Amino acid sequence: MKAAQARSGQWAAWAFLAPVVVYLLLFYAYPLFRNVELSLRDYTVRSFVRGDAPFIGFANYAEVLGDPAFGPALWHTVVFTVVSLVFQFTIGLALALFFAKNFRLSATLRALFLVPWLLPLIVSASTWSWMLNSDSGVVNAALSWAGVGPVNWLTSPDWSLWSVTIANIWIGIPFNLVVLYSGLQAIPTQIHEAAALDGATGWQRFRRVTFPLLRPVSAITLLLGLVYTLKVFDIIWIMTKGGPSGASTTFATWSYRLGFGNLVPSFGPGAAVGNLLIVMALVFGLVYIRVQRRQADS
Repeated sequence: MKAAQARSGQWAAWAFLAPVVVYLLLFYAYPLFRNVELSLRDYTVRSFVRGDAPFIGFANYAEVLGDPAFGPALWHTVVFTVVSLVFQFTIGLALALFFAKNFRLSATLRALFLVPWLLPLIVSASTWSWMLNSDSGVVNAALSWAGVGPVNWLTSPDWSLWSVTIANIWIGIPFNLVVLYSGLQAIPTQIHEAAALDGATGWQRFRRVTFPLLRPVSAITLLLGLVYTLKVFDIIWIMTKGGPSGASTTFATWSYRLGFGNLVPSFGPGAAVGNLLIVMALVFGLVYIRVQRRQADS
């Protein structure tokens, strides 16, 4: 009787697990396998339809690594990701500390800060494109009022990458605010009160009490932000399309341009760039897991 109940419980567990497994296989495992397969074959439009593309091994990866656009795209990806993460986390943490005081209208203001996060990316990117327009944008209008000449935010090779980075920072701040605010709420107030009774200043309490206790939440926030920022495509494509002259091209936009942005698509190299992006995210994820294990062991 007990054995039958155990088997029944196992079948019930598998029944609940099956939808998740099917979902992961259909929408994660198969697309990933297909992308790897694309990168290892010489696909053209005809062979893509017929499915008879010849196997060429790592030739697509060699082509991508030898492309003159690889170095700039890698640098732009690193700059876009690192600068976005630093400012999103710093501003999000500052706002979380500010709202942790629970003053009047705190909940209302927190809700307003969520607006950039709730808006569709196409709306946010289009809004920033209008604001940074060289001729009719409100940013240049404000600079003109302050006596500063107009800046070609979206059409200058010197400014286009920074323009899309600023827009991405604005969009990502609410996520950091929400997660870090939740982490702050989980810290017992008695710890801060004890530190204050010991004579610790506000900065000392933050540096020696709040921030160390917030480290696990900060780590997962940075990891999720890293994975998301590496694959950002919508904002850059809507605002600059990776231009001008590739000045704001990242791996995400480069992969799309290779695969879909030309009259003669390069499916193999486009898939290779996408896989390199996946490897970058995987490496950072493994580093995060290793760091977390070391902290847990210590």
